[in-house]
Amino acid sequence: MTDLCAPDVTLRDRRPEDVPALARWLTDPAAEWRAWDAPYTPAAQTTETMRAYVKYLRQTSPDPDERLVVVGEQVVGMVNRSEEEPAGGGWWDLGILLLDPAYWGGGVGTRALALWVQDTLDWTDAHTLTVTTWGGNERMIRLARRLGFTECMRVREARVVAGVRHDSVRLDLLRREWAGGRA
Repeated sequence: MTDLCAPDVTLRDRRPEDVPALARWLTDPAAEWRAWDAPYTPAAQTTETMRAYVKYLRQTSPDPDERLVVVGEQVVGMVNRSEEEPAGGGWWDLGILLLDPAYWGGGVGTRALALWVQDTLDWTDAHTLTVTTWGGNERMIRLARRLGFTECMRVREARVVAGVRHDSVRLDLLRREWAGGRA
C-alpha cells in the first residue's frame, strides 16, 4: 500500500525500525493513553496484552488492517480495523490510538481517522463502519461525530473506571453517509 497523506498526517505501514518506539509507548504502564483506551481493563492485563502484541509486531510483517499514524517523520499512534462476523457482511470496526499526548486536541486524530475511514472504504466491502469507546472518552465521541458517525448503541453503566460507572458507546457510519472527511 502507498502512504495516505493529509496536511501533516500520514498513515503508513509499520517498519522494523518503528518497533522500539512502539514497544516503549505500548508497554509503559504509566503512559497517558491508558487512561483513555479501555481504562476499565485491569492495568496488569493491559501490560501483558501489550507485551504480547509487541512480540507479535517483532515477528510479523505489516498487517494491511493496521497502520501507523505519522506526523512529519514522528510515529504518534496507530489505527486498526477488524471485520465483524460474518465475514463478507460489510461491517468493519475501526480503532485509533494516539500514543503521544502532545498530539491530542490538535486535529491529528480527526485527520488520521478520516484517512482510515477512506482507506477502509477503498479497500474493503465495508457498508457499515463502527467505532466503540466508553462514555468518559468525550474526545473520541466528538471526533467520530465530527466525521459523520452517529451514536447507534449505548450500554448504560457497562464500564467501571476509577470506581465510577460509565456507558459503553458505539457510533456508526454508513458508506453512503461518508462525506470524505469534510466536517
